[in-house]
Amino acid sequence: MDWQVLTRELSLYLESQKPQLVASNDRFCRFLEEYCPVVTETYYPTIWCWEGRVQTLLRPFITSRPQVQYRNELIKTADGGQISLDWFDNNDSLYYPDASTRPTVLLLPGLTGTSKESYILHMIHQSETLGYRCVVFNNRGIAGEDLLTPRTYCAANTEDLEAVIHHVHSLHPSAPFMAAGVSMGGMLLLNYLGKTGRDTPLMAAAIFSAGWNVFESVESLEKPLNWLLFNYYLTTCLQSSISRHRQMLEKLFDMDLVMKARTVREFDKQFTSVMFGYRTIDDYYEDASPCRKLKSVGIPVLCLNSVDDVFSPGHAIPVETAKQNANVALVLTSCGGHIGFLEGIWPRKCTYMDRVFKQFVQAMFEHGNKIFSM
Repeated sequence: MDWQVLTRELSLYLESQKPQLVASNDRFCRFLEEYCPVVTETYYPTIWCWEGRVQTLLRPFITSRPQVQYRNELIKTADGGQISLDWFDNNDSLYYPDASTRPTVLLLPGLTGTSKESYILHMIHQSETLGYRCVVFNNRGIAGEDLLTPRTYCAANTEDLEAVIHHVHSLHPSAPFMAAGVSMGGMLLLNYLGKTGRDTPLMAAAIFSAGWNVFESVESLEKPLNWLLFNYYLTTCLQSSISRHRQMLEKLFDMDLVMKARTVREFDKQFTSVMFGYRTIDDYYEDASPCRKLKSVGIPVLCLNSVDDVFSPGHAIPVETAKQNANVALVLTSCGGHIGFLEGIWPRKCTYMDRVFKQFVQAMFEHGNKIFSM
């Protein structure tokens, strides 16, 4: 009898580790089940670091850093600024030797992330094995390039992303084109897709660990333990990213006041919301929250979140809104943290997030025409 109880409990536990696939479109679901089966498989988080905050903290130190050789390009913006793009051309691609039609993935890192982040390097490694080309969109001023104007970036303003997408597409107009965004990069990408609807050269997008409701995200990060582990460090990273541009930025900002911020909310109040012309920080946070624009997304989008992510609390994930848009699918795990998703005993090489990325981009590039005909 004890063995029967244990077996039943184990079965319930394993079932709880299966991701929840949320999609209103049965054809999209069937497409994912056939060509991206990882979204329905049991996710086994690394047993010795299963808790969300631990996954979040350890991933950058545990996962490997694949070697990637980039080709850098600086492009000019309409306001006189510049954006740094890091290209992985994959000219040795065996599957797509013709560069003009080689599938291209645009990658958007997180809040202070660049092309050097381990999760970006892993996405490029996965794309390389499939024969695809990648280009990383580094937000203004954080990848070593100078700020030419007193402007950086935020999650709500999509002008730079629009310029990058137009530029990449103009270089390779015959190449299938997708994008993948992580954390704030995912928020920015969702806000762009909500703004453009179907009017985009992107055929699909993948979103990882996006903060859906900025009000809920900052409130979660201001809880004492989360402030100690994440908020204060992230604030110092933001301050560090602008400090080297102080001479340019102090023309418009009280930089001494900005550098006194001790939370992301304080930084956004003194700097980000002011830079982009918002009357209040609440106005900025409302505009930056992708949950408000999800209903307008007009291309297939797969979004992966863990419900134990302190950067994007589970209760703030817009499940009901997602069900109202046939182009949207959510994959929700019970564990994984923020850009964590570590699995296996020693998760050095590949995370669950990496596998979702690889299967989804391959599914869309190679079978995307079947998505709404199944």
